[in-house]
Amino acid sequence: MSTDPAERAERADPAETADPSALFRLDGRVAVVTGGTRGIGRALALGFAAAGARVVVASRKADACAAVEAELTTLGHEALGVPCHLGDPDAVAGLVAATVERFGALDVLVNNGANALAEPAGGYTEAGFDKSFDVNVKGPLFLVQHALPHLRESDGASIVNVVSAGAFLFSGGLSLYAAGKAAMVAFTRSLAAELAPQGIRVNALAPGGVDTDMVRNTGPEGAESIARACLMRRLATPDEMVGPALFLASPASSFVTGTVLHADGGLVGGA
Repeated sequence: MSTDPAERAERADPAETADPSALFRLDGRVAVVTGGTRGIGRALALGFAAAGARVVVASRKADACAAVEAELTTLGHEALGVPCHLGDPDAVAGLVAATVERFGALDVLVNNGANALAEPAGGYTEAGFDKSFDVNVKGPLFLVQHALPHLRESDGASIVNVVSAGAFLFSGGLSLYAAGKAAMVAFTRSLAAELAPQGIRVNALAPGGVDTDMVRNTGPEGAESIARACLMRRLATPDEMVGPALFLASPASSFVTGTVLHADGGLVGGA
């Protein structure tokens, strides 16, 4: 299979793009979503499946993976749940292996799993630093690396790194998390440059405040403060991340790579 992007473009069938809605379909694609059993990840798994993808959801808890797999299957979709701790290199390799064993391919990789460990300046610990960066940076990068041989075989390979508006703003108390997400922004751009000749697009999605466990764990006042910080003065629902992520994963963004799509209610742009 040719990896020349120009040849791929020449092979494109105009009839396939005549219907704009078809651009957002993932029929026949295999998509892996880490952190896929709750919050944004679960919403993306359901949304991608509805768009025709065969979806693999991964998270630390086996029972949660099994529950989302069953939910997707009940809805008539092809799905697989794979327990995977992103801080465990063997588990990351195993996720790719399980995906390819079940579905024979890997076309879309969504690095959504994250660790929001908070340590204050002056109170950093080596254990905390390692835990944060292992899950937020090292795991996603090596997941990409394990997935590359299969992504190279895809005619529509796309990597979507879910980062955070916090990578672009002051993030007092959450500097480890924000720094890890900022690192993934840099890796997104560098990987896009390296992998473009191989026909693999790499982009990042940067949510703002979303009504997830991570935000609720800040307490009512914290969640309200996050909601008021953006121009739209509210939190997003996890489902509101599906459209932006589907755009980046699908043929709708076939000429988009190395970019960050902010879905933050005007938080970064309005700061």
